[in-house]
Amino acid sequence: MKLKEQELYTISGGIAINATLINAFARAISTVLDLGRTVGSAIRRLYTKNYC
Repeated sequence: MKLKEQELYTISGGIAINATLINAFARAISTVLDLGRTVGSAIRRLYTKNYC
């Protein structure tokens, strides 16, 4: 199908938000939170000198 130049300007695409994209964002947030917990625990262990 051949479109004229004027018709090409009127084409608009939508943003498709599907389950895969939502799952990726949820996993990214979960990973960041886990990383924060790990770093926080390591800092706390350094200050309390408790390495059990």
